[in-house]
Amino acid sequence: MGVIAKRSSMSFFSDGASHYSHRVRIVLAEKGVTVDIIDVDTDHELEELADINPYNSLPTLVDRDLVLYQSNVIMEYLDERFPHPPLLPVYPVARAESRLLIYRIERDWCRLANLILSSKDDSVVAQAQQELKDGLIAISPILAEKDYFMSEDFTLVDCFIAPILWRLSQLGITLPSQQAGPMLSYMARLFERDSFQESLSETEREMHL
Repeated sequence: MGVIAKRSSMSFFSDGASHYSHRVRIVLAEKGVTVDIIDVDTDHELEELADINPYNSLPTLVDRDLVLYQSNVIMEYLDERFPHPPLLPVYPVARAESRLLIYRIERDWCRLANLILSSKDDSVVAQAQQELKDGLIAISPILAEKDYFMSEDFTLVDCFIAPILWRLSQLGITLPSQQAGPMLSYMARLFERDSFQESLSETEREMHL
């Protein structure tokens, strides 16, 4: 804990290739938080991280004496700790609806992305790719109605979705412009945001070279 105690800013232990770390980096950039981002080589255990996180997992956020190590918890903490701009609605019903959308994204799209990236079975990967592609195409018409995901404002929901969409080529998925036009326009809006560009790790930038 000695090394962290000497850091003057908030510290964020990040995996530059992981969509779980990426989503938090988007929130940090959106909030304009001064943070020391520590890129962790996942092939080698970092003693400093193991000392503070019982699961030795990424991402991990350290804010003074507070240590958080689950991306959803970190993101909501940052939204409350730095209230401007707000990334969750103020009213309980709308907040609950946003959290439900996040749950569905985690359960559906994130699960499929993880399956594609981790499975050694080609048939499992192909099925997951088709399911994810179909899901994105199916939701596309709804995205024509508002600038962001079911909202006129950029929210925490977009922070969860953007890293998956950025990784579509890595996931082996190409969306047809005829069927997924609004989704492709939504992706362009997300990727053009200053905060999104700032959030990208070197590894993530290479995904689109």
